[in-house]
Amino acid sequence: MNSTEKRLRQLERILEVNLELVSTVEVTPLLDRIVSIAAELTESEGASILLLDERSGDLRFCTAADPQMSARLKEIPVPVHGSIAGKVLTERRPIVVTNATTDPRHFRQVGLQTGFQTRSLLAVPLQARDRCIGVLEAVNKRDPAGYTQDDVEILTALAAQAAVAIENARLVEALRAAYRKLGELDRLKSNFIAIASHELRTPLSLILGYASLLQEQGIGGHELEGVLRAAARLKHIIETMLNLRYLETGEMVLYREVFDLREEIAQACDSYRSLAEASALTLQCILPDTPLIVRADREKIRLVLDNLLSNAVKFTPPGGRVEVSAAHRPDMAEIIVADTGVGIPPEALPRIFERFSQAEDPMTRRFGGMGLGLSIVKEMVERHGGRVWAESTPGEGSRFYVRLPLSTPDR
Repeated sequence: MNSTEKRLRQLERILEVNLELVSTVEVTPLLDRIVSIAAELTESEGASILLLDERSGDLRFCTAADPQMSARLKEIPVPVHGSIAGKVLTERRPIVVTNATTDPRHFRQVGLQTGFQTRSLLAVPLQARDRCIGVLEAVNKRDPAGYTQDDVEILTALAAQAAVAIENARLVEALRAAYRKLGELDRLKSNFIAIASHELRTPLSLILGYASLLQEQGIGGHELEGVLRAAARLKHIIETMLNLRYLETGEMVLYREVFDLREEIAQACDSYRSLAEASALTLQCILPDTPLIVRADREKIRLVLDNLLSNAVKFTPPGGRVEVSAAHRPDMAEIIVADTGVGIPPEALPRIFERFSQAEDPMTRRFGGMGLGLSIVKEMVERHGGRVWAESTPGEGSRFYVRLPLSTPDR
């Protein structure tokens, strides 16, 4: 084989590694392939890759051309100061050693522990962007003439591919670790919500029960009304947290039934009328004369209405108006909850249906709430095959639109 043919064969083998590099994220088989080809193309007895262990500051073998040797090498730390590989790492340049047995830079502990004798050595740095992360070595050139400049170039090309593979693998592992951590945090959050909600429900039920009993007996007056309002608010927060958990874990089940949507709208308005009057607001309910028949989970639709009405009352100043209306649209029932409240800034409008979204700064905001109500509204409506959106003018009020599929004889 002449030099041109040999060079062509070397380039073909490097191209093979490159194609494997771009088609796999499994780094171990690829690095094994690189060291095997490194030994083959440099006509060496073996090859290995050492990586810098940033915790210990030593170099560690991660793979070698001989699988049996690779297992033993992984147990041997190679010092950065006092080894040829360390010098390559710190100086970021290839080093050729013609006779390792007499070279004082050679780290002989590897040979003593493995029984492998290193006679000659070619080592090149593994460069990843602006860092040197390790070293690729070829050992014991079969040709007595020793390693050539062609060998240096071949090994440098392979080292570049190895460095890319290693960095990609590290990035993938970092992403996997972050994903696992997020999953664990999500699990802990879900468990916390479940436990906290369960533990709060029992004492809250007792508070509401006794407070209602005292109110019926005419005991407590204004102060008792405050207790009831605070307890009702806490109950709403707990139910919101539980609904969020059910949605996230996929435990939310829709119990569909066919009913007239006007009934639920009217009942929701009636339940908020006293709160609106206490806030000096006018609450109007405008419904069509003809039924709005839907097939939906009545309780979940009521939750949607409650969240929209609660927001409308909360964000509308005294003297304002809240209007709830409904109408027929092609194959859809439309609900509109409009108010003359503070409105939503244009920059915040696209985010209002995101979880924990708040139009105001959390530290200075004037209105309470966890920022979960509208996200639950959106998910509930979409699970029913509908959609929800909002329009708003700051200082003039907001309009929330909900559309739900009308029920037909076959659904």
